[in-house]
Order: sequence, then C-alpha cells, then structure tokens
Amino acid sequence: MKESPLHHFELHPSVHLSLMGIDISLNKAIFVMWAALAIVFILFMLVRKTEGRLVPTKMQSIAEMLLLFLRGLVDDFIGKEERKFFPFVAALFFFILSCNMIGLIPGSYTITSQIVVTGTFAIFIFMMTLFIGFGRHGLHFFGILLPSGIPKILIPLMIPIEIISMLARPFSLAVRLFANMTAGHTVLAVLFGMSLTLPWFIGFLPFGFTVLINALELMVAFIQAYIFTTLTCFYLGDVIKMH
Repeated sequence: MKESPLHHFELHPSVHLSLMGIDISLNKAIFVMWAALAIVFILFMLVRKTEGRLVPTKMQSIAEMLLLFLRGLVDDFIGKEERKFFPFVAALFFFILSCNMIGLIPGSYTITSQIVVTGTFAIFIFMMTLFIGFGRHGLHFFGILLPSGIPKILIPLMIPIEIISMLARPFSLAVRLFANMTAGHTVLAVLFGMSLTLPWFIGFLPFGFTVLINALELMVAFIQAYIFTTLTCFYLGDVIKMH
C-alpha cells in the first residue's frame, strides 16, 4: 500500500516514435482508443450483416434499442428536423461507452479518466455549438445571452451570468466524466491493494467490495456516456432553437 492508488493513471511510452523532432510515441491510452474504435466498428458491421432478417438476432435487437434511444434524445433536445446530428451523437455515445467499458478490464486503461481526453471532447463540442449557432443565426446568435421575456432592468445582470454559464459548459462536460471515472477506478485500486496486503481472514472483505464496485462501475460507465451525450444534445438544441 506504499504505492499511490493513482499510479495506474500514469502514462509511459510503449513504442517510441518521433516525427520531425516531435514525440509521437504510442502508449496504452492510444491503444485503448484504437481498440474502442475497432470494437464499435466491428460490432456494427456484424449487426449490419443481419439487416433484413425476419427474426433479428440478440445483438441486432440491442443495437436497434440503443439507436432508437439515442434518436429519441436527438428528437427531444435538438428536434426531429435536425436528425442529421444523429450519426455524430450515436458515434460519440458508443465511443465513450466503449472506452469506459474497456477501462474495467484488469490491466487495460481508462482514457476517459484523463482530463486531456474529456477536455478535448468538451472543447470540440463547445466550439461546434458556437459555429452552428453563428452559422444559423449570424449576429442574432448573441441573443442567446438574453432569455426571452426578461425585464430590461435585469439585462446588465443577466448577460454576465449567461456568459459565465456558456463558458462553464465545456468545463462541466470535461470534469464530470473525468471525475467519475477517476474516482471509481481509484476506489477499486485502493480496495484491491488492501485485499492483497491484509491477512487472508480480513482481506476477503475488501476483495468482496471490489466485486460490488465493479458491478457499480458497469452502470456508471453507461450512465456517464448517457449524460455526456444528453448534455451534448441539449447544448446543440440550445444554440439551434435559441432557448
């Protein structure tokens, strides 16, 4: 237990590479990212092969259920007329879910526990909403800072509040996913370390808790992918509909 429970979040180069003096070494996080992309691609290629069957397979049924669920999010938050965003929303959900699930495999790595990864996703989504907002509404997009029906006397107060609220969106997106995945895996590391160092007649207790926490983390992996995707849909709908 002398070892920090956060040591498994550290990244070290597995394959040293350099391009024009720039370090582009590969590490576990990159391999996990490739694995997540491959899993999503292969699963849906398998589902596509069963397309048109009179009786759908279990995999096809689960895929259709999840896709209908995600399409419902797009319809509710963005609008039925904006289903062109559905492929992006679905890809985002399945990629984050795959990364979260892979992180539960012993010896693998959870890339969503890195603030750099979640922050990159959040900033990209934030910038995308701004481009969409200005592209759809032009300078009228600044009207998003003034909720409809607000008394004129409150305008000087509401504009700074709305600006802070807008700028807080990428921060909340990044930190929520990062913090939840990091916290869960840290607890697992501590409990597993205790089960290895304590005497056997006591060590089985923390080991039993690791089984329960793992089951909880399976649920958290899905919930965090769902929350990240839901907030993305909400932010997209907000800039399109202007409140």
